[in-house]
Amino acid sequence: MQSILVCDDDRQIVEAIDIYLTGEGFEVIKAYDGAEALELLKTHNVNLLILDVMMPGLDGIRTTRKVRETSSIPIIILSAKSEDADKILGLNIGADDYITKPFNPLELVARVKSQLRRYTQLGNMSSQSGSHVFKCGGLQINDDTKEVTVDGELIKLTPIEYNILLLLVKNVGKVFSIDQIYEAIWNEEAIGADNTVAVHIRHIREKIEINPREPRYLKVVWGVGYKIEKQ
Repeated sequence: MQSILVCDDDRQIVEAIDIYLTGEGFEVIKAYDGAEALELLKTHNVNLLILDVMMPGLDGIRTTRKVRETSSIPIIILSAKSEDADKILGLNIGADDYITKPFNPLELVARVKSQLRRYTQLGNMSSQSGSHVFKCGGLQINDDTKEVTVDGELIKLTPIEYNILLLLVKNVGKVFSIDQIYEAIWNEEAIGADNTVAVHIRHIREKIEINPREPRYLKVVWGVGYKIEKQ
């Protein structure tokens, strides 16, 4: 059984999420502030974290940053409509997805399942057989070991970042629109996907480029989309 850690200082929201996720066969672990969530992550085998942005004490942004120091598990952040800047910041520091309050519980369940599928496929495990190594200049992705290196240096990516980069590196020189990237990676229709994709692209650049402002690999084609430049 897969375990979901739900962290929100609003106990009614935690209970509501618990009802829907347990109904889908998940084990739900509950926390009510960031510090408690971090402690539970040390003692439980957690497959995904749902984290509210605005909490007293250790908020969702700082908690996400702490989690990302040691773990690449999927993180979905919850935020109110007025917290757009926090949503973007959350994605910037390593969250995989966000959902806006008030939310449709069925949408939350669907996003949880989508993230778990993606993470399981990524899995930090070797593929069953065959060599799947993709190179572009000094950038290399080994899709058997799920390792990304730049000039021999190992780069740590979140599952979403890995899948975006893999899509682009597999298709060197091809330009993908924001909607195409979103639909390929999130497996759902792209509605208002611009910020979500842009934040992940920015984060990938910060990790693989010597100078993200003058990228060697991940290029923007203005008005069209993004591509990996042929080397």
